[in-house]
Amino acid sequence: MTNVEKVATTGIRHSNFVINSSSVIRLPRRSSAKAGHSSFRISEAFTLIELIVVVGLIIVLTGLVLSTVGYARKKGARARAETEIAAMSAACESYKSDNGIYPRDTTTTDILAALTASPTPDPRPTSYDPNDSTYAAASLYLYAQLSGNPSRDRSTYTQRSYFQFKPGMLSPPGGTGLVTAIRDPFGNSYGYSTAQQADPSKGFNPTFDLWSTAGTSNATDAAYEQAWLKNW
Repeated sequence: MTNVEKVATTGIRHSNFVINSSSVIRLPRRSSAKAGHSSFRISEAFTLIELIVVVGLIIVLTGLVLSTVGYARKKGARARAETEIAAMSAACESYKSDNGIYPRDTTTTDILAALTASPTPDPRPTSYDPNDSTYAAASLYLYAQLSGNPSRDRSTYTQRSYFQFKPGMLSPPGGTGLVTAIRDPFGNSYGYSTAQQADPSKGFNPTFDLWSTAGTSNATDAAYEQAWLKNW
């Protein structure tokens, strides 16, 4: 092979190398792909406004859930109170059939009035507050007569039992300690009155009045009485 041919061949090979090298040089477009991927990630990120909207929606939904749960609990407590009032009223009827009189005590149940004659025309009970001592005293007497446990120790039953009180129905709750009152589902004492038997202007039923203030403790407005759960 002559020198000219060698040079020509070398030039061709060199040209091929350049072409091939050019091909190789064009391959590293991964950098541009990465850049495109980076821009894609940026476009998928949340903006500050979007985060604020999402957080706001979460707060609104949480408020709706909590309000619904609170309503359901209150409704459940009212249903339970109605059931307990009906059950204790039935126990009072059984008590009367054996003793000829409803559970009544002149120093407790006759004092707690469900209704007073004045001021008119908006009658008031002895107190709208179930934390008033007269509520606890009257319901405690009812407990002693219906449970057959006058000692209030929750274990010594010396009289006939007409009603089995669950631990949650008694104060203090938890099933231990001397009973101080019959507790409604709202955590207050039930109202139990035989005042109408002593004075017709102080009650609704000639038999007995049994009610729950439905959590309206410390109320002073007669309008709260409309929310009571009662046997009249």
